[in-house]
Amino acid sequence: MLVDSHCHLNFPELASNIDAVRAAMFENQVGHALLISVTLEKFPEVLTLAEQYPNFFATVGVHPDYEDEPPFAVETLVELAKHPKVVGIGETGLDYFRLTGDLTWQRERFRTHIRAAIKADLPLIIHTRSAAEDTLQIMQEEDAHAVGGVMHCFTESIEVAMRAIEMGFYISFSGIVTFKNAAALKEVAQQVPLDRILVETDSPYLAPIPFRGKTNQPAYVKLVAEEVTSLRNISLDELTQASTCNFFKLFKKAERI
Repeated sequence: MLVDSHCHLNFPELASNIDAVRAAMFENQVGHALLISVTLEKFPEVLTLAEQYPNFFATVGVHPDYEDEPPFAVETLVELAKHPKVVGIGETGLDYFRLTGDLTWQRERFRTHIRAAIKADLPLIIHTRSAAEDTLQIMQEEDAHAVGGVMHCFTESIEVAMRAIEMGFYISFSGIVTFKNAAALKEVAQQVPLDRILVETDSPYLAPIPFRGKTNQPAYVKLVAEEVTSLRNISLDELTQASTCNFFKLFKKAERI
């Protein structure tokens, strides 16, 4: 069974139809999903879903695009992460595409997440867009290798991927890898070591071909996996076994059912 390593099931377009979402998961051999926090205000929604369903897990963190989120301390994240269903810290990172100007606050927030992850001994879920060099530099400066994590929805070069892997990180591919204009990313998917690959949907966003532009859902992670298997000329079973093993190796607190 596949794992959707990154989705937002508390968002209204999915939360309002959760029974159908779950049914589609099982029809497509998707056994588990990691529900990602993007604000502390909405974190209880994420946690409630993870508590309700044994094959759902949660993270706690604040997405770098949420500039107006109130300040918080390392201790806040650490305390929330003590819940048994919280298996990672994030989504965190840097985004120089959506936001411009003085982004010192964004870099400091990223450091806060890394420090919390180390203190909680949980892996990081990292978002980086148009900010790869600064992202990697802060990861190195803050010793992110101590806990590792995942570079989610990866769209960078193989060089960036390998530098992250050297710090103990995994590379997660989303529906973008199925897009016709993603030739460079397809090459990365061919080169990343199999024991460092995860797959995700980032639903409700980034639906893979042939559903591009529509609401994404965890069931579609199978389409992502099929694209990666085609690119690597391996079987879906091999990719499923590897990526699922990788997920539970990284997120040690997650219990397989």
